Amino acid sequence: MSDFESRRADGDALDDADLQQALANFRSSVHAWSEAAYSRSRGALAASGRRRVWRLAAGWALGCALVAGGVSGGFYERHQRQETARIAAAHEAERQRQLAAQRAREEDELLAKVDSDVSRQVPSAMEPLAQLMAEDETR
Repeated sequence: MSDFESRRADGDALDDADLQQALANFRSSVHAWSEAAYSRSRGALAASGRRRVWRLAAGWALGCALVAGGVSGGFYERHQRQETARIAAAHEAERQRQLAAQRAREEDELLAKVDSDVSRQVPSAMEPLAQLMAEDETR
């Protein structure tokens, strides 16, 4: 080992001891500060009785508002579903009425066609006899 390396190794050992001493001092001061902060009186919290009452009242008010909002939201959703069902039922009734009217028109047209097909004055097989009868009436 060179002279420089041996001096550096001695310096590292010295730096480690100094570092350990600094860390120990820092740790003891943090523990002392923590103990002092923990053991001091809490006068600010004891004096905040009004603040605690207001916080409690505000918490209850917020809770009640949330419950009221949830309940009213449920009622509104139920109302919307009922309205949607009512509108759908009205549309369905209208569609059924239109289908019934269309069926009635088709039946009327079919009956009119059947009546026109059946309502010949004389069947085709009896046509010669009908002509003879018509000639007799004209005389």
